[in-house]
Amino acid sequence: MVHRLHLFPSLTLLLVSLAIQLHLSWWMLRSPAWKSALRRAILVLGNLGLAAFLTFSYLLSFYRVFRQVPIDLATWGEAFGLIAAAGLVGLYAGAILWRQGSSFRPERRIFFQAAGAAVMAAPYIATGIGMATRNQFHINTVDVPIPNLPKDLQGLRIAQVTDIHLSVFLSEKEFARAVDMANETKPHLTLVTGDLITRFGDPLDECLRQLKRLRADAGVLGCMGNHEIYCMCEDYVAREGARIGIDFLRSRSRLLRFGDATINFAGVDYQKFDEPYLVGAEEMIVSGSLNVLLSHNPDVFPVAATQGYDLTIAGHTHGGQVNFEILHQNMNVARAFTPYVRGLYREGNSSIYVSSGIGTIGVPVRIGAPAEIAVLRLCAT
Repeated sequence: MVHRLHLFPSLTLLLVSLAIQLHLSWWMLRSPAWKSALRRAILVLGNLGLAAFLTFSYLLSFYRVFRQVPIDLATWGEAFGLIAAAGLVGLYAGAILWRQGSSFRPERRIFFQAAGAAVMAAPYIATGIGMATRNQFHINTVDVPIPNLPKDLQGLRIAQVTDIHLSVFLSEKEFARAVDMANETKPHLTLVTGDLITRFGDPLDECLRQLKRLRADAGVLGCMGNHEIYCMCEDYVAREGARIGIDFLRSRSRLLRFGDATINFAGVDYQKFDEPYLVGAEEMIVSGSLNVLLSHNPDVFPVAATQGYDLTIAGHTHGGQVNFEILHQNMNVARAFTPYVRGLYREGNSSIYVSSGIGTIGVPVRIGAPAEIAVLRLCAT
């Protein structure tokens, strides 16, 4: 089984949640309101039940566990566990503020208690809003500056569909709407850059059925994401993709001509974080062409730039999925793994675009990182 780096934040959240449970219980047991034996028994049983649920939710991240559970139950069980853990963190922070207020005058006590109540409620309010808006797709058109861009490539439009994660969080009907939106942009080329589904049992064939509907003048190219590897379906996706007209580039390149200019599209499978990036990818560079790399994960960008790729197109991060901007800094989990989280970045004469993608994982929530179909428009600098 592929090493899953994203399990470590979940494990950390589980341990923090269990520690918070213990501390909150200690506070409550010291209160006169919880002196009766019945209330103490209810508190202990409630904490044991919640701890068991949080632990089970974490274990659902592992294939050997979730394969024993119906796919819908496993997916939602993991999601509600994460939501409950985040709620505990908010409850704890709010309780601290509430307790602080007890040592102040009445007017300040009211302020601290109101702030504490707001902090307690915030995770649940944010989750509700994030769930309601997670599938509100939008078209994000981005001008990508390319030094010495041939005039026949000026204004070329490349649509990107990535991180679909078709599952109980995103229905085929909802994804069909995203496909329609991509087609309505009338791109010269469309790219599918990985993560068609999330886990075994998700509707892969339904996802491919909708991808078959993608339309672009020069066709559809793609690359594999980490979830294709987790689900061990890379070969199937490549084979079915070829059948429906999507060329998934696996350590392979394809040269496309637009007028008198050419673009060399090279694709790689998901690059594992604990192995050297893009080994041998420099051999796919074509001199005299614009060289574009399709890589699901964006952290390969410095290597791609050094190798000579003019543009890298990636996804993987979901734009952070849950992102908060504080003092002009984006705060999200993805930043712990890569500095290239969302949008356009440049390094010398090379650029990378990282799309926020379409679907969600873990929890069906998007906050501050709306789902997108990206349209990259090449322009000369």
